[in-house]
Order: sequence, then structure tokens, then C-alpha cells
Amino acid sequence: MEGFNYASMTEEKRRSNCKRNTLYALAVIVVGSAVGTIIFFAIHGTSFKKPDKPDESCSIEVPDNEKFDCHPDRPVSEKECLKRGCCYKPASDLTVKEDDLINSRFLGVPSCYYSSKYVGYEITSITLTADGIVAHLNRATPSGFPKDIQNVNLEVTLIDDASLRIKITDANATRFEPDIPLEYSIKKKSKKLYDVDLQPDGWLNITRKTTGAIVFKTQLSRLVFSDQFLQLSTYTSSQNLYGLSEQKEGLRKSFNWARYTIFNQGDLPVPNRNLYGTHPFYLVVEPGGDANGVFLLNSNAMDVVLQPAPAVSLRPIGGIFDLFIMLGPTPEDVVRQYTGIVGRPAMIPYWSLGFQLCKYGYFSLNATDEVLQRNLDAGVPIDVQWNDIDFMDHYLDFTYDPVTFAGFPEWINGLHEKGMHYVAMVSPGVSNTEPPGTYPPYDEAAAKDLFVKDAYGKPIESKVWNTNFSVYPDFSNPETPIYWAKQIEKYHSDLDFDGIWLDMNEPLNFNNGTVNGCPTSEIEDPQYLPGRPYPLRTLTICMTAKHNATIHYNEHNLVGYREAHATYDALASVRKKRPFIISRASFAGQGVHSGHWSGDLTSDWEDMRYTIPFMLAFNMYGMPMVGSDICGFRLNTTMELCTRWQALGAFYPFSRNHNDFDTIEQDPAALGSTVLEATLQNLKSRYYLLPYFYTLFRNSHINGDTTVRPLFFEFPSDENTYGIDEEFLWGPALLVMPALYPNAKEIKPYIPKGIWYDFYTGEKFASKGENRTLSITPTGLHLSVRGGYILPLQIPGNNTVESRQNDFDLLVALDENQKASGELFWDDGDSLDVFENTTYNDIVFKANENGVNVTATKRGYNHSMDLNEIKLFGLIKSTANVTINGEPVPFDEKEKYITINAEGYSLNTDLNVVWY
Repeated sequence: MEGFNYASMTEEKRRSNCKRNTLYALAVIVVGSAVGTIIFFAIHGTSFKKPDKPDESCSIEVPDNEKFDCHPDRPVSEKECLKRGCCYKPASDLTVKEDDLINSRFLGVPSCYYSSKYVGYEITSITLTADGIVAHLNRATPSGFPKDIQNVNLEVTLIDDASLRIKITDANATRFEPDIPLEYSIKKKSKKLYDVDLQPDGWLNITRKTTGAIVFKTQLSRLVFSDQFLQLSTYTSSQNLYGLSEQKEGLRKSFNWARYTIFNQGDLPVPNRNLYGTHPFYLVVEPGGDANGVFLLNSNAMDVVLQPAPAVSLRPIGGIFDLFIMLGPTPEDVVRQYTGIVGRPAMIPYWSLGFQLCKYGYFSLNATDEVLQRNLDAGVPIDVQWNDIDFMDHYLDFTYDPVTFAGFPEWINGLHEKGMHYVAMVSPGVSNTEPPGTYPPYDEAAAKDLFVKDAYGKPIESKVWNTNFSVYPDFSNPETPIYWAKQIEKYHSDLDFDGIWLDMNEPLNFNNGTVNGCPTSEIEDPQYLPGRPYPLRTLTICMTAKHNATIHYNEHNLVGYREAHATYDALASVRKKRPFIISRASFAGQGVHSGHWSGDLTSDWEDMRYTIPFMLAFNMYGMPMVGSDICGFRLNTTMELCTRWQALGAFYPFSRNHNDFDTIEQDPAALGSTVLEATLQNLKSRYYLLPYFYTLFRNSHINGDTTVRPLFFEFPSDENTYGIDEEFLWGPALLVMPALYPNAKEIKPYIPKGIWYDFYTGEKFASKGENRTLSITPTGLHLSVRGGYILPLQIPGNNTVESRQNDFDLLVALDENQKASGELFWDDGDSLDVFENTTYNDIVFKANENGVNVTATKRGYNHSMDLNEIKLFGLIKSTANVTINGEPVPFDEKEKYITINAEGYSLNTDLNVVWY
């Protein structure tokens, strides 16, 4: 693709293309190929006068759905609206009061909106490059926000056949950009899925080549790019949109003038409020089932507004627009492309898939051990024990109470002897009020000046859990990860923990700003305030606080990411094994370093239902190791709720029971027989399925796949699946259907089209794509296996260490064509370098109406992989004989399925199983 430069055109050629009183299209470059056409224009600007009355084009009626807000800062003023060169017509946004926005997403139809002829920016030049286009824009009409950026650069980079990047920057100055590593590289493009069209009036259109569906369609003349407010609006092809960070609500987002705020905050999870994580990414399912995704790499606080057009408006209050557009075409492809940009998820240790136990309020080692032991005695499989902050010495990081937790190191060593593990908690703030020389985590950071500073250059003080005040290590300082690793190494020499829990790292502050308040500043109180009508410093530190990289205004949403990165590197160095980290705060790409839990949920049915869309969304964000506090964290649970929650929570990727200090004990052995029965029944199924789950995590690490996923990921052309978030899939093959409402005796899940089998009984159901009424026991849920898949299973033990010594089963679920396939990834479950050293096994299963073949694409892990049996679901023809590698073996033809005895055979060798 040859470059194009407007300056190289002759004067005669330029003049020949001019038209009076319009934007001048001086050149049209058409680049054609078999896979699409890209049209580029070079533009010469014209002059604009500032409006002093309504634009004549305002007489042209604009449908409410198409009105893009020209006055997003409140209160809305007609005078100010006209001053901005926009149209004014009183609408429903005038009825929305500030207090309404605390508990509602609804912003209303804008009274002040752009006309069809509005020109805020005009394009002045365009250059075609080898991999896209560079354009320049000049501000023609003031936006109404202070410090408009007058000259803006637009760069469109075609990354590969399915993705591209749009970057809009200040042409004359450097602005803050998050420095998270990006993994993509520009590739040769031969079969592009998209067309890109830049029009002389500012329309930038990205469409899907095969269908013409809108992927990204924005009017650059309406761009707002000021110092502390940016706005870019784009049409979408449908209202089936998912993502937009961490929000306590259903999976599919509302387009009813709904505002979604993205800014990490540590308050309680309630509806209509921004929560702990920042993930400015959304996925859209287009008509027909293709999917696209859009990621805005920007760490500033922002609102994203969805209006019925359908359209999306992105409103960060700093930084730049750095957009990545991904065209799938499947939803799973979009997530792979996204994680291919921000980084693939970390490979988990196998033991982290086991059940985990915690409570804030054990208050002693004796109580911790008592709770753990009563659950072990009750037969509950447990892999990991945790403690909340009550195990610390005066709530100080990197300590444990030497009195109430005397003997703690020896006790943890005892866990290891039983095949169990321990996770320690760390918060980002360290106390600065301990006697000098007594608390190295403070002294050593203070000696190197590693703390976040206030506006006057002193370490910023806040109030968290410790007795007096806390200061925050600045993880943007390159010296801080070295300091942090030293603290973790020393701590690990005291306590041989296996993972780390990062809490309070939004960062949360019990005060607003600091103990001394924050200075009056436009940084503290910008003209446009995302989210609730509270200052950004609410329950965190001052926006004017100084980090090594920038001010907190830019850095806030990156704190958890940077801390997780430093902790991951430290754990890998200290333990020489795969780190396991669960973090409360998160940012795009953090799955490279940590998992996440949904924070301080309430023990009620609504919060339990929310945990499903929560974990589905975070899988889209590339953070597959996610889960919620089973039975709820806040307030007292009930026996019925906890019973249903233990059944559901057995199928979270991260499965942990945890609750608050002032609530009843809710561990499985404490709440009665039905809770215990639900726990035992469903954890037995979980542990049986762990080889299948673990293989999905390998696929996530290598390819960026989701582990748990919404139904529409596997059935994107089925519109009935688009709004479903009360059931979910593990991978492509296992459908989980829980009871989520009180007094349930039956459920009515949607079963997508295909052959499905009851996981427990083998009962076959050929669905046309329909809801099915299923009776449900008080302690169970329904699991269905999708025809066409083979699941590797392993006889469960009391923990994963024991389970891994047991024999394997195979579950072969044939589809309507009597075929099935599957895979198993197997390694030691804990080493850092198995992929580099190829010390793993990759085993592939393929079945047809005559048998199943077991072959290996890689054998590098020498460990017992003995078989127990093969379960065969859905075989149509009768069977008289079964052989394995030519040798007859016994089998049992049950009512719904066939069980083949495979004792004496191993997955370490290729197998040919034949039935006839």
C-alpha cells in the first residue's frame, strides 16, 4: 500500500477539487482488493464563525434515539448549549436530578444535541501509510469544556485480517497513556474481514465485509477532545452488547440512555454503581450471529453511555482515545483477539481448582483449625485454607499475630503434609506509625522514598485497617517491585504460603482523600464527573496525589494491576512455582497476573444470581480464574440460600466459601445436613470434572479462550441465548443449570439446539432450541453434556493432590452423527516452565459410531494415567463386543448408556477402542 501525501499535489489539482463553503475533498484514493476496499480522502479546511444563535440546521428534526449529547456536564443550560453551536429542545434529561443518578443509570434524552451539520473538528489532511492512515483534525467550534485540544492526530492501523487500531492524540503535546504491555504485532493482511471508509465530512465507518454490519461508525466532527473531557460516539449494529467493566447487573447491557461508569471503587456491590474493576471493553453480537469487540485503552475515570440508536458514547476525563476493534467473527474469537492484545491469562496451579475455605473472624489459629477439621471430618474436599485480616498482628501487612496465631508456620507446614495449601492476605497500604526500626515494610520503603505523595510532596496518609494511618507504596516506581519482592520473600520465609490475596487495592481509604483533605483543584473536581455525584476521591486518595509515573487522577485504575504484576513476579521468584493471586481491583490485561473475586456480596438471592453474569463478563475480559464468596459475605445467610449457593459455587472457576466477622458460621459443616449434602454432592462432581476444567484453563492460557462462557458464545446464531445469564457453559460441552430462586422444586432452563445428555444418568434429550421443565432436588443442580464431546474425568479424592493419583474415566457423548471429540492437557500442575520444556501431555480423543481413538500430540510428562472406565452416551446401534487395542474387555449396557471396563489400560499409550 503506497503512501499518500496531500502536500505532493499540484496547486492546479488542489483548486480543481474545491467547492465553495464546504469541506474540500481534494483527493480520493481507492485501494481495491479481493477482500475489500478502503477509501481515503485528503481534506482542506475552511473557516467557521462562532455561533451566536441556533444553527439553522437545528430546524431539521433529529429523532430522539439519534440525539448525541452536546452538554453532558450538568446542569444543562440553553444558553451554554447554543454557545457550543448545538441544538436545544427540552427533553427528559431535564427531569433527571443529581440524586437520581445515585441509584439509576437513566440519563434521559439529551436536550442539547448535535445537529446533522455540526462541525466541532474539521479534517485538514490525510496520509495513506503502509498499514493504514494518518489524519489531522483542527478544532473549529469550542466544545464548552476548558482547554480544547486544537490540533488532533488520528491514526488508523490495520493490525491483521480481523483487528485494527484507532488512536486519537494531541498533535502538539504528550498526554498520559497506560503503559501496560501490548502483545499484538502487525501482520500481513490477505483476507480482511472489514472495510474502512473515511468520508470528507468526518464519518469514519468500519463495516463487516461479508454482511455490511456496522462495527464502528463515528462522526469525527462531533469528537470532543479537551484536557479533562473526551467524547467519541459510535453506532453499533445491535443492542446485544456485553462488557463495560464491573457492574452488578445482568450480562446484556441496557440501551435505555444508560450510563456505565468505569472507575475502580471499593464500596459495596450494589446496582447502578461502578465496582472494583476497570475493563473498557465491550462485545457486540451482530444480526446473524457474528460478533465484534471494542477496547478503549485508557485508565482515566469514564462514563460509557448507551442510547437506543443503538449507539455508544465513550467519555473518559483524561488521556487519549486508543481503540482496538476486533471482528471475531465468533464471540470466542473476539476474546482471543482481545487477550492477544492485552495478554493471555496466566496458567493456574492445579490445586487452585480445589474447594477453598475462609472467614473473616476466626480470630485465632485454634478456631481456624477447628473449622477446617470439622469440614474435613464431614468429608468435604478442601484444597486451600485462607484467613482474613484477623490473622495479622494489629492488621499490619506481612505479619501474623504471634499470640492468637502462635505456631502458625508449623500449622501451614501441616497443611502441606496433607496435600493442602494456604493463601495469605496483603493490602496495598502499610502503616507509617510503628516505632522506628520495628516495621521493615515501612522503614525500607521510606528509606528509598517509594510512597505515593500528596500534592505537597509528603507521603499521602489514609486510614485503612491498621490502628493509625497507612501510606501506599507507589507501584509505578520501578524500584517498588524490587522492594515488594523483598517483603514477600521475607514473609514467605516466615510463613510458607502458596498464594496471595490482594485486598483493598482500588485503593480503598476509609477517609475521603486523606486525613488532611485534598487541595482545591480542577483535578479534584473536574467539570464533568463520571458516576455518582460524589468527588472521585470518595473512599480513595486524592486525585492530585503524585505517583512516579503521573498523578493519581491518571493512575488510580492501574494500582491493582501494578500491584498484581509485582506480586506475580515476586511469588514466581520466591516459590519457583506458578503464582496464585486473587485481587479485588483489576484493570484490562490483569488476567496475565491474577484472578479476581466479586467482593463483598450480600447473602441474598439477588447477589447469588449476579455471580453468574459476573464470572461470564470477567471471562470475556481475559480473567478466567474468578468466583464469588459462596453463601455471601455480608449479613447472615440462610440454610436454603447456602444450600443452593454451595451447589452453584461448586462450579465457579474459583470456588471459596467466605463470610464476614459479624455473621453466623456458614462453612458447609456448620449449617446443617442439607448444606453439607449439597456441598458433598456437587464438589464430588467438580473434582470428577477437574481434568476437563484444567484443560480449558490451558486453552485459556495458550489461546485466550474462556473457561466458563455464556450460551451465545457456542450458539451465536440463536437469538434466544443472547439474554441468558442464569445458566452457563464450562467450555463448549458442559451446561450448568442451577436453582436460583427460593422454594424451587423445578427449573426451566433454555436448552440450545442439539443432542444433550444428563451428566449423571445419561438420559438423552434432542433439543430444537427450547425451554425445558426439570424437577430439581433440594441440594442439586442440573448438568448436561453436549453431544459431540468427550470429557476427561478423574475419580475424586479429598483434595487435588489425592485426586491426581487416581484413575481416569472418559465420558463419550455422541452427537446426531454418532461422532465426538475431546482433549486432555496434563502436566505436574505447578511448574512454571512446562510449556518451554514441553514437560506435558496433550492427548486427543476422537469417536465415531464404531469406537474411540486415544492419541497423543505430545508426551512429555511421565506420570501414571491409568484408566478406570469409559462411559458411552448415545450409541444408537447395539453392541455385542468391545475391544481395546484388539483385546476383548467387559462392558455393562445400562439403561441409558454403556460402561466399558478399561482397567489395565493407560492414557500414556495410544488406544483404539472398538465396539461392534
